Amino acid sequence: MQMRTFIVGSVLTNCYVLWCEKTREAIVIDPGFNRQDEAEKVLDTIRENALSVKFIVNTHGHPDHICGNGIIKKATDAPILIHELDAEMLTQEGRRRGMTFGIRVVSPVADSFLKDGDVIEFGKIALRVLHTPGHSPGSISLVGKRHVFTGDTLFAGSIGRVDLSGGSSRDIMQSLKEKLAVLLGDLTVCPGHGPKSTIEKEKRYNPFLQNFDASLL
Repeated sequence: MQMRTFIVGSVLTNCYVLWCEKTREAIVIDPGFNRQDEAEKVLDTIRENALSVKFIVNTHGHPDHICGNGIIKKATDAPILIHELDAEMLTQEGRRRGMTFGIRVVSPVADSFLKDGDVIEFGKIALRVLHTPGHSPGSISLVGKRHVFTGDTLFAGSIGRVDLSGGSSRDIMQSLKEKLAVLLGDLTVCPGHGPKSTIEKEKRYNPFLQNFDASLL
């Protein structure tokens, strides 16, 4: 699997373009750009590598992860995938939330809903969907052979905030304990913001994965 990472938007969101070298099929994860020059860098990668974008995947529905959905969809006609519990954020609700953060959001509605256990396939690549709520009700992580894309659930040394609408301390701790901490340690963690890590490093050094608070489970 080939991957390019773009740091985009006002809150430095990680947008990922992944593709299969053999088939050139690709997906775009979290196109959180709201400027045309940032969008062009992503689109240039798609054009220069002759990629066919099969899906646009949102790890959750917050404005800084969805505001470029419309640009990518217009350029590629790829369907937008998101967990159904965050799907409303791609409608007027998303525009309202975006205004709160100073982000202009004009996203098409989702074309299909994801659920725990689904598999997203592009070319010879497959990513398994884990429903990892807590940062938002419909947050997901995507697990491949060597990488896990954790959105805003797990960061290097930290976790996503839970004080936004729909956030839950109990849910995020359960997601960490039951869905992410049990993954293979050598998987590279590709978060929604900040640097990459590994599951093993996070289990060793991330305080939120070392001492699970039973009162929150």
